[in-house]
Amino acid sequence: MNAIITSTTLNTPVNAYKKEFKVRKENAELPLRDCVRQAVDAYFQNLNGHPSGGLYELLLSEVEKPLLEAVMQHTGSNQSRSAEVLGISRSTMRKKLKHYNIV
Repeated sequence: MNAIITSTTLNTPVNAYKKEFKVRKENAELPLRDCVRQAVDAYFQNLNGHPSGGLYELLLSEVEKPLLEAVMQHTGSNQSRSAEVLGISRSTMRKKLKHYNIV
């Protein structure tokens, strides 16, 4: 498996750990779903007995921000066009950009 996980940080007093997903550069040719699967498999392997929780939100935040950044770059920072490319409303797009401090 080529996926790795780094930057484990304690984020609550009850031993809930936040992990960041990182996929090595040599996986760039893999379809996104395969990279995600490898990262999630590695996440579970690296828990080392610690409880897991909030994986859905963690995964979405790890994928959503770079997606928004890439689409904004592709559209020349045009929020309306970016929203159209993503298939979401302009107000949702603005809310997400604000949430991730992109604009």
